Amino acid sequence: MFLGTHTPRLDDKGRLILPARFRDGLAGGVVITKGRERYLCVFPTPEFQRIADQLRQQPMTNRAMRAYSRIFFASAHDEVPDKQGRITIPAHLRAYADLDRDLAVVGEYSRVEIWDRAAWETYSAVGEEDFSDIPEGVLPGGL
Repeated sequence: MFLGTHTPRLDDKGRLILPARFRDGLAGGVVITKGRERYLCVFPTPEFQRIADQLRQQPMTNRAMRAYSRIFFASAHDEVPDKQGRITIPAHLRAYADLDRDLAVVGEYSRVEIWDRAAWETYSAVGEEDFSDIPEGVLPGGL
């Protein structure tokens, strides 16, 4: 389970040192792909496989599913973190998420998100304003 927000930096080679708390869960390999709000999703390989299996079960006649699937898989990059817990973020993914140096690495339970730090701070500020206004019935278990 990935929790919390961390603020590492990219090095000059486009590498990110994963937060120590996340390394064990990602040590076996990761898949990095585009997220929907200009961030990157980092999935442990088994979680990515689970999502891929769910997408594969959707009908190919669904145009929206085909469009989503194309971008999701075409932008995906897989690798295994090195001994220092570093992963390389390819240039096309850094450009998509506008990643330069300062990052926010956010735990999202079964995945990790990588944001440009300023973009995360903006998104988070707006999101916190809306947090208490989420309608009843949207969240499970009466949260």
